[in-house]
Amino acid sequence: MTHTTRAHATPRTLKRIFTVCALVTGLFSTASSATSTEALEIAGYVEKVQIAGTDLVFEARLDSGATTSSLNALDLETFERDGKDWVRFDVVDPKDTTKRIPLEYPIKRNVRIVRHDGNHQNRPVIQLPLCIGTHERLADVSLVDRSELTYQVLVGRNHMRGSIL
Repeated sequence: MTHTTRAHATPRTLKRIFTVCALVTGLFSTASSATSTEALEIAGYVEKVQIAGTDLVFEARLDSGATTSSLNALDLETFERDGKDWVRFDVVDPKDTTKRIPLEYPIKRNVRIVRHDGNHQNRPVIQLPLCIGTHERLADVSLVDRSELTYQVLVGRNHMRGSIL
């Protein structure tokens, strides 16, 4: 009978494995892969994400398979303010899911998303300052009804690139 011993990976070994996987899958651009992985913040599959400057803190799914981040936006309404396109929408209050919080932001652009079922969807994109751990960055965020999904916020690879592992 052969007896094998399993080695447990140390946090340092895990960080090296994650770094290699991230480099292989293209999470980092060439420029950012030259920077030290010590500067990268390690994050999990689900993290708390705050819209900086507000008290809104959401449980968010980090998804390197998604290019752009997205936010659950209900009752979208576009309007014009000072000659620019804006969007008004509600988010579900993360502290009390029976309440909604109205928000208004200028529209940066519109994006056409090809969904997994082959259908296309046009979404407004706004810029939000998102804070994950000690990492804060202005992020392009598409607005879509995510009420049927588990998480109100999805953080895409564009937001994570070069700073979150």
